[in-house]
Amino acid sequence: MAVFVLLTRVSPMALRSGHTLEELERDVVDRVTQECPDVRWLTSLAVLGPYDYLDVFQAPDVETAARVATLVRVYGKAETETWAAIEWPRFKELLGRLPGHIAEA
Repeated sequence: MAVFVLLTRVSPMALRSGHTLEELERDVVDRVTQECPDVRWLTSLAVLGPYDYLDVFQAPDVETAARVATLVRVYGKAETETWAAIEWPRFKELLGRLPGHIAEA
């Protein structure tokens, strides 16, 4: 399965409207579990910076990853940014196949 990184910024209005972070998280987890049963969450981190959370998950394809991001936006009342990612050992293997062995540079 492909690996994706999801950056999430919770809307300040969501918390002002009486929702707690725990409620938003529960809503998102429930929806993702129901709508995307093939998704496997690898880790979730609270981060300092322009985003509140960084999540890493596996999904069978980019359409499923887009669905996860949309569910987080809607039910988590958040903004998201999603990146496709390649695990480092696999990336080095791909570089080693390039002409001129760019991996050695």
